[in-house]
Amino acid sequence: MELPSFIDPQFVFYTIVFLAVVLLLEGGFIWYRDTYGSKRRLSKRMELIEQGASSAEIITALRRQTTDVSRSLLPSVLTYLDTRMNQAGIRLSSQRMLTYMASATLLIGFLFPLLGGITGQVHSVGAVLLLVLFAAGIGIALPILYINYAAAKRLKKIEAQFPIALDVLVRGLRAGYPVTGALELVVSEMPDPLSSELALVLAEMNYGYPLRDALDNLAGRVQTQDINMFVVSVAIQTETGGSLADILDGLARVIRDRAAMVLKVRALASEGKMTGTLLTAMPILTFLGVFSSQPRFYLDVVDDPWFMPGTLGVLFMYTLGVVIMRRLIAIKV
Repeated sequence: MELPSFIDPQFVFYTIVFLAVVLLLEGGFIWYRDTYGSKRRLSKRMELIEQGASSAEIITALRRQTTDVSRSLLPSVLTYLDTRMNQAGIRLSSQRMLTYMASATLLIGFLFPLLGGITGQVHSVGAVLLLVLFAAGIGIALPILYINYAAAKRLKKIEAQFPIALDVLVRGLRAGYPVTGALELVVSEMPDPLSSELALVLAEMNYGYPLRDALDNLAGRVQTQDINMFVVSVAIQTETGGSLADILDGLARVIRDRAAMVLKVRALASEGKMTGTLLTAMPILTFLGVFSSQPRFYLDVVDDPWFMPGTLGVLFMYTLGVVIMRRLIAIKV
């Protein structure tokens, strides 16, 4: 049977291939969701309990490594890394992460001239500065960009899950559960990442921490306004008494109203935030891409007397621009 003259056989063939690929991808997605989706929704603590782990082992597995900032040479850098890695759920200590970043920077700085065949051109201060910037961009700037991205993504999930967790906690308290039992109910019902954070609170309480100290540790790890309000509400209730269920019920309504306002503000400021993100990342990615593919594009002009002042001026203006943009788009609700 021949097709009508106005139908292109090649178009029909490509349409069938396109539909077949779409169906194949859809089937693969459904299979992956049904096979591994439920497993990924299980919290880490429930998996450890199923394996028969003790409270001390659960704390060791859930709590990330920490750094004694008072003994470090770069306390502000380590404090910033420690905070962001806590929020991103990365279990390495900030000191070890900084060691990895410095090691990667040194390794790239030594190996790239050999692999790129530019050892003969790295003979001036400007060329060395370019090589240091390139190595630091890959070894330090890219990991920091990834940590910030992972932290922001994880905090958004926690903020979205927290009002639901408060509802479960309130129902548990009104059903007669103690605070520990209600928290256990929340951990068993909620997915990660909030489940793992609250599971660490339970593990610390089982290990001997008072409820207030365990919640303070939670607020220190996550550092969101919703968690801080929750911790303050529980602390006030333990001091003054009253119905914790009613307090948390009111807090859940406040958080939902605040979340609605935050979403409106984010929608209005989304263009500015996207612009700030692109203007922060694109100069770094552009420099790394050009220098890794065509290093002589920069090395051919390193002996120019204006190269060093221009490079330092660009770095200063870039840093100043990042600081100004972050202050402009940091809208607190």
